[in-house]
Amino acid sequence: MNILMLNPPYYPHFSRSQRSPAVIKSGVMYYPIWLAYATGVLENNGFNVRLVDAPADHYDLDYIVELCKEFRPRLIVMDTSTPSIYNDIRAAETLRNELKDVFILLVGPHVTALPEESLKISPAINAVARGEYDYTVLDTARAIESESDLGSVLGLTYSNNGEIHHNPDRPLILDLDSLPFVSEVYKRHLKVENYFYSITQYPEVAIITGRGCPYHCTYCVWPQTITGHGYRKRSIENVAAEFEYVQRELPQVKEIFIEDDTLTVDQRRSIALSKELIRRGNKLPFTANSRADISFETLDGLHQAGLRLVCVGFESGDQEILDNIKKQVTVEQFFQFREAAKRADVLIHGCFMAGNQGETRQTLQKTLDLAKKLNPDTAQFFPIMVYPGTEAYEWASKNHFMQTEDYSKWLTDDGLHRTIVENPGLSAHEIVDWCDYARRSFYLRPRFVVEKVLEVVRHPKEVGRIFKAFRTFLPYLFRPSNRQHIGQAQQGTSNAESNS
Repeated sequence: MNILMLNPPYYPHFSRSQRSPAVIKSGVMYYPIWLAYATGVLENNGFNVRLVDAPADHYDLDYIVELCKEFRPRLIVMDTSTPSIYNDIRAAETLRNELKDVFILLVGPHVTALPEESLKISPAINAVARGEYDYTVLDTARAIESESDLGSVLGLTYSNNGEIHHNPDRPLILDLDSLPFVSEVYKRHLKVENYFYSITQYPEVAIITGRGCPYHCTYCVWPQTITGHGYRKRSIENVAAEFEYVQRELPQVKEIFIEDDTLTVDQRRSIALSKELIRRGNKLPFTANSRADISFETLDGLHQAGLRLVCVGFESGDQEILDNIKKQVTVEQFFQFREAAKRADVLIHGCFMAGNQGETRQTLQKTLDLAKKLNPDTAQFFPIMVYPGTEAYEWASKNHFMQTEDYSKWLTDDGLHRTIVENPGLSAHEIVDWCDYARRSFYLRPRFVVEKVLEVVRHPKEVGRIFKAFRTFLPYLFRPSNRQHIGQAQQGTSNAESNS
């Protein structure tokens, strides 16, 4: 049976698979990592599968229609996201018109949170796979192939003669070593050169060594919809073997991005992984997501094994806001972490968010002050994006802080992030505009510019990454703000900028 795994067309370079789907100003394009894992599971069980990433390959819907006419899939599995859901379902309707008997299954965080609502948008959709869907997709494929009842497929919500059925939840996968290497799937189906993370050396591959996160940050979508609040881990040997596979079979790859929500949450495992990579002679640099409460010993061990950079969510410079979003970390720990990373010679990409519960102009200034004092190697400033299924979404909805519940309004006309969340005394437009102001204020400091020049001199391998990101990012960096008074008002609250 033929199966099409589809990341459907939308904006060019729309990065649907990341935690906050949008077109990214630095040109970032994430791998369709969850679709790829499920693709590997299907292939290992004998199905003929094609994985197509339309935004990465610049395929439009007409191309996908022609592909389907040729391939004749019996099952189409479509990735979705909150800001693209209406587009995704329109694409499904078009494919349904061409392939009358195809079974269309939607996957992703949005439809997991709102399965019934998603099915009701259009009769073209047959079913939704809720949560972690690798084996839900497999069991659905088997049921379709054998023409058996869908009622036994755990994790499936489906429509039958106009009636919606919710099957019991599927338990999370405990034996992650049973899953294929996602890098093998990339090699068979994708062009690694299509994918770019501005914080990694290009080209890179993204893998996951463990699923879930034990922390409960209110905004974080994957643990609240897909992977859960535990941390289920692949064995150290299994992860190290995939590093070896990438070095051997994808020689053009210059770095691995470990896309676990927080690789370093288990510091003993991180150290054990470091030792195993060193024992095997790993030469491939890697980047990982991390919390800001990790010891020097962990960072140093990982660096010895190849860790080049950590991506850290600092989010806010105001402790009350950090507590509101259940970050479980202190501002003081941020500075301790920075010193530990500096000692370990690990670069930091800092993530800062505007618009969380309790945000004011004064707390925004604290965040910008923090970013400059921490002085990470790179930084991003994002407006809060709330998604169904998250505690942040419930907070914004319950308090009537959401401008709209029309998911198509989650992005700008260019496909960029825009928040739909208002705070008392702080409009959604002001939140977005502050992010633009903070970005310019951070990146255009003479100190930062000089440090980047020195970094290029000291580390010539960083030239390609820095140039590629900067070339795409430059027009946004110098785009004039429509609300300069926000920055001016913030300057009046603090002298920190003049001291940076």
